[in-house]
Amino acid sequence: MPTDFIISGATLVDGTGAPRFRADVCVSGGLIQEIGQFDKGDGVLVNKADGLVLTPGFIDSHTHDDGYLLAHPDMKPKVSQGVTTVVTGNCGISLAPLPPGGAVPQPLDLLGPPELFRFRTFAAWIAQLRETPAAVNVIPLVGHTTLRVASMADTERAATPSEIEAMRHLLAEALDAGAFGMSTGTFYPPASHAPTSEIIQVGAAMKQRGGLYATHLRDEADHIVPAMEEALEIGRALDSMVVFSHHKLAGSKNHGRSKETLKLIEDAGKHQAVCVDCHPYPATSTMLRLDRVMISKRTMVTWSKGYPEAAGRDFAEIMQELGLDEQGTMDRLMPAGAIYFLMHEDDVARIMAHPMTMVGSDGLPFDSHPHPRQWGTFTRVLRAMVREQQLMTLEQAIHKMTGLAASNYGLEKRGLLRPGYFADLVLMNEALVTDRATFEAPIQTSQGIHGVWVNGEEVWTGADVCGNRPGRVLSRLSLDRH
Repeated sequence: MPTDFIISGATLVDGTGAPRFRADVCVSGGLIQEIGQFDKGDGVLVNKADGLVLTPGFIDSHTHDDGYLLAHPDMKPKVSQGVTTVVTGNCGISLAPLPPGGAVPQPLDLLGPPELFRFRTFAAWIAQLRETPAAVNVIPLVGHTTLRVASMADTERAATPSEIEAMRHLLAEALDAGAFGMSTGTFYPPASHAPTSEIIQVGAAMKQRGGLYATHLRDEADHIVPAMEEALEIGRALDSMVVFSHHKLAGSKNHGRSKETLKLIEDAGKHQAVCVDCHPYPATSTMLRLDRVMISKRTMVTWSKGYPEAAGRDFAEIMQELGLDEQGTMDRLMPAGAIYFLMHEDDVARIMAHPMTMVGSDGLPFDSHPHPRQWGTFTRVLRAMVREQQLMTLEQAIHKMTGLAASNYGLEKRGLLRPGYFADLVLMNEALVTDRATFEAPIQTSQGIHGVWVNGEEVWTGADVCGNRPGRVLSRLSLDRH
C-alpha cells in the first residue's frame, strides 16, 4: 500500500501509560502502517517532528456538541486542542429523537437553537452526520431527558407504563441506529421527577443490546452519596458500565468529600463496571438556577434571552444594576445560562489525578460567553496539571485522554499508537502546549498543538483548521462490557 505520509523523529507517547520512546510513524489509507525505523522511500511526504511529541488523538469523553457538529463541522474549538473524537448526548440531553416544531425546554436548549432539533429519530441524526461529516469522530449517546420530552406531555411527574414503553422503544431504535448507550440528567427539571424504577424500565432496552449508562447525578452537593448509589443500582440492573459524568463536589460544605466519593467508586469498581470523567476547572456551567447561585462564591452569566447584555458579567453585579433580589434577577434573565464557581481546586485535582478518570470538557458551544473548557480543557490539563503542578506524568495524562477512554467506550483500533490502528494523531510541543481560553476571554485557541489528524487526514495545521471533514460516527467493539 502506498504511503500517505511519515512523521519522523517524534517522541511517541502511545496512550497505554507506558514510557515514551522515539520512532517514526508511517500512515497510509487512514491507518498507522508502521512504527519504528524504516526506509522512507522517495517522493513520500515526511513531517519532521524532532523535539515534538506524537500521541493518539484525544477523546473528549463528555461533550454537548450534538448540534455543533452540524452547524460548525470544522470543530475548531476541539481540533485546536487535539480532540479527534467527541462523546455526545450527555447529561440526559441529546439532539434526537425529538419531533420537530415542538417546544425545546431547558436544558435541551443548551445544545443550540431550536432549528437544530429537526430529527424525529436518532437514526435520522446519525444519517445526517454521515452525509455531512464533521472534522472529528462521534461517539453518540441518547438522552433520557430527550426521550421524556418526546414521549410525555407533562414531565413534572413519573412516567406512566405506556410512556415508559414509548421511551423504551425510542431507546431501542437509537441503540440499533448506533447509540453507545443512554445518559440521564435527573438534576434537571424535565427528568427530576423520574424515579429510579422508570430509568431501569426505560433502560431495559440495553439489556439485550448492550450499552453504557452515563449520568449527571440527581445531586452533586449535600446528597451526592445517595445519588451515586442510585446510579450504581441502575448500572447493576441494566448490566451496564456506569460513567459518573463531570464528577464534582458542589458547595463549600462539601469541599474535600472527593476522598469519600472516589473511595465509593473504587469499591463499586470491584463488583461492577464504573468510570469517571472530569474537567480541570473549579467552575461548572449549565442553565441558570437559583440553587446553584446560592451555593456558588461567584456566578457569571453566559447568556440570557431576557437580558442579553448580561452575558459575560457577574450575577451579583447584574442584581445590583437591576435593583432586584436573587429571585427577581433570575426572573428577569431567564431563560439563561451561567458559570458557577462552586468547586475546590483540591477536589478537582484529586478527581482528575485518579486512575479511573477520563478527561471530558462538558462545554456548551453555543453560549455567547462560554466556559473556557470548550476551547481549553485538554491543553489546560497538559499545562497546569502535568507541566506546572506535576499531578501526573505526560504518559498518565495522555492515557486518560486516549487509551482509557477508548477502552471504556469499547472502541475498535483507536486510542493507541499501534500498527493497524486508525491514524487519529496529535503532534505537540510538550514544553509549550498551553490553553489560552480564560473565563474573561473564553474563545481562544490553544498554543503548542502543531498538527492534528483524524483517520489519516489533517484537520489542524498548528495555526488553523484545514477544511477536511474525515470524522466518522463510531461503532462499539463489543456489546459485552465485562
